[in-house]
Amino acid sequence: MISGKFAITIHILTLLTKFPDEYLSSEFIAGSINLHPVLVRKEIANLKKNSIVESKEGKNGGTKLLKSAAKISLDTIFRMTFDTVSFGFSKNEPNPNCPVGKQINKNLENLYGKINEKISLQLSSISLEDFSNQF
Repeated sequence: MISGKFAITIHILTLLTKFPDEYLSSEFIAGSINLHPVLVRKEIANLKKNSIVESKEGKNGGTKLLKSAAKISLDTIFRMTFDTVSFGFSKNEPNPNCPVGKQINKNLENLYGKINEKISLQLSSISLEDFSNQF
């Protein structure tokens, strides 16, 4: 299902792009997003796991980009947060004796697959730098 993780991650990375030579604290980032720093640190941990950012601890610690924003596509970020978009399925099991019920989930899966291909294609053509230049 769609959540705010992608938006939070893009917000974090856009801030880091705007301050490329600084280590930004999770408190600073959280203040920009208006979110608790613990939730920011959770997303930063995912970015570290995917080798997008580096962090250092201590008084002057924080997080900064490890890669050039020009080399990070929005699709890469999307896949770190979701992998695919799903609009979900009915909570009830469809009637297998109904001509629609027996095929609805298969046809929805095909539809969602096509939507994800288009999302990936669109996001692949936009770098984090391109997105960040809007600010």
